[in-house]
Amino acid sequence: MAIFLGIVSQKGGVGKSTLARLVAREYAEAGWDVKIADLDVAQGTSFHWQARRLQRALEPVIPVERFGTVEQALKLDPHYDLVLLDGPPHSTAGTLKIAQASRITILPTGLALDDLEPSILLAHELVKKGVSRATLVFALCRVGDSDAEIAEVRQYIEQAGYTVLEGAIPEKLAYRRASDEGRTLTETRFASLNVRSDTLVQSIVDHVQKVNKGRKDEK
Repeated sequence: MAIFLGIVSQKGGVGKSTLARLVAREYAEAGWDVKIADLDVAQGTSFHWQARRLQRALEPVIPVERFGTVEQALKLDPHYDLVLLDGPPHSTAGTLKIAQASRITILPTGLALDDLEPSILLAHELVKKGVSRATLVFALCRVGDSDAEIAEVRQYIEQAGYTVLEGAIPEKLAYRRASDEGRTLTETRFASLNVRSDTLVQSIVDHVQKVNKGRKDEK
């Protein structure tokens, strides 16, 4: 039975597909049978990234398939250990279905209020519709170099009632180059950047385990 992880956003350009590929790669490297379900049929960002990865014969192989609906993607359940639901860049009925099906749902956001406010509103909307607050986590992406600003944003999100994952992904040329080559954020040519990305991935892994433990304790 697959673990589903959702990655959703209220707007584009906040690192949603980048995170999906990063998490998929790290789980695949650990021996999990992983797939990305690209639900953004208009852009197909993860789908096109996979083609670049295949052209370079990079390992591990990360399967990506496009789906028009969440229901279609959920049929992958018996065939994989982990499925990343890479949602479209806006709130839809499908966004709620992704959150309902997912062990955790990651909301990537930048530091500006233009990114933060729609993300917080989306999280509130999901909670209002019955999604457990404990399953919603925020990831800081495309941040600047100010530790003070990052700390302020963490506090802002936590005061809104949500968990912020450890680590933050800075806006770096090396990350963009890696993506252009079909690589992920832990596959750049710079060890320090790979470590920063790995910190965020490990926080996701830890949070999945925490939610799993909570479910078992409830039974």
